[in-house]
Amino acid sequence: MVPTNIRVIYGDTDQMGVVYYANYLRFFEAGRNEFLRAAGARYRHVEAEHGILFPVVEANVVYRHPARYDDLVRVETTLAELKRASLRFTYRVVRTDDERLLAEGHTVHACIDRAHKPVRLPEPIAELLRAQTLPG
Repeated sequence: MVPTNIRVIYGDTDQMGVVYYANYLRFFEAGRNEFLRAAGARYRHVEAEHGILFPVVEANVVYRHPARYDDLVRVETTLAELKRASLRFTYRVVRTDDERLLAEGHTVHACIDRAHKPVRLPEPIAELLRAQTLPG
C-alpha cells in the first residue's frame, strides 16, 4: 500500500460544499501515480521507454462519508491484481484528522501499445510492480 496525501481545494467541491463525486477518481489517479512512482515504474518512463499505455477500462467508487473543502485526505493505493495485459488497483480515501473512511473503490487498466492494441506488460515493469506489495 502506498499512501498519498491530498488537500481538498475549493474547486474540488460542489454547490453543497462537499467533494464532487467524480473528483474521487482524480484522487485515485493521484494515488496510482504515486504508487507507480514508488515502485520505480513512473507513467512517463513506461510510456516513453516501453510504449505502454494504461487506459482505464473499469472504475468503481463507493462513497461512505463526504470530504469537504480544506480536508486533508489520504489515498491508500494497492495493486490488487497484475495479469499479463491488465492491472487492478484498489483505493481507500481516508480523512487524516479522524481516520474516517470517505470512499473506496478500484480501477482496472488495460496494457496497450501506441496503436491501442493489447500488449503484455514488460517483465521488468511487472517485477517492479510485484515488488511494491501485491497482496498474498
